[in-house]
Amino acid sequence: MTGNGRSPVTVIGLGLMGQALAAAFLKGGHPTTVWNRSADKATDLVSSGAVLADTPDEAVSAADLIVVCVSDDDALHGVLDPVAEKLRGRVVANLTSGSSDQARANAAWSAEWGFDYLDGAIMTVPAGVGAPESVFFYAGPQKAYDRHAEALALLGGGTTYLGEDHALAPLYDVALLGMMWGTLNSFLQGAALLATADVKASEFLPWAIKWVDAVKMFATDYAGQIDAGDGAYPARDATMDVHAGALKHLLHESESQGVNAELPRFVQGLMQRTIAAGFGQNSYASMIELFRAPEK
Repeated sequence: MTGNGRSPVTVIGLGLMGQALAAAFLKGGHPTTVWNRSADKATDLVSSGAVLADTPDEAVSAADLIVVCVSDDDALHGVLDPVAEKLRGRVVANLTSGSSDQARANAAWSAEWGFDYLDGAIMTVPAGVGAPESVFFYAGPQKAYDRHAEALALLGGGTTYLGEDHALAPLYDVALLGMMWGTLNSFLQGAALLATADVKASEFLPWAIKWVDAVKMFATDYAGQIDAGDGAYPARDATMDVHAGALKHLLHESESQGVNAELPRFVQGLMQRTIAAGFGQNSYASMIELFRAPEK
């Protein structure tokens, strides 16, 4: 701890996101050491009070909490493997995008070298770092997270500890990104359809947002049906047969208006397979059975 009671932090990797992370720690009063292969990226941070380490060895030796945000898992190991002995007893919070198998492999690597490893996921853009609504996920040893929870909370008000399984952070990351792309793709499909009637996307937007709120209610019901684990999937809103019938209209309008119909055609295929499996009178939640199965 320093005189202000704030523990030192090291940030490795100073892309736009890494710079934002280091700036948040500085703003929160934590003595912050930074390192990047290109030292010029640290100029603004140093002028704000950060200390620029000359080497990774110097960087990891400067703090108990080492936050890493580099391009990929290979870059992570390229920097830390040569100084792994210096990590003993410290906490590495890895905010580099990666996969669940990499997270578990890194956990085994940390155990071999005697340091604690937290795998993390950043669910915001650099400008959002430190905002109350920004979400950061962490998974790994509870004691390691608790040790630095105050510092990590400076990165976003939605900072959340997910559990001991390191794979949880990247799994939540890609699951939420999948939701984002699915929602945005559907919005773009709808905007393209309405554009054929000279409706601007900005006119469509308020109704799209309201409908997303309605979809949240459906998802709340479906989550309970899925977690029940009994395969019942009661159709409290509409059956799969009804959904499939409605989708035909979206497919028809897309094709007849000259709008790309790949997305609704793909979803129609998923619905048809679910119905063929015997779920025609069940809710849309029954589609989970298809998503759980590997591709054929």
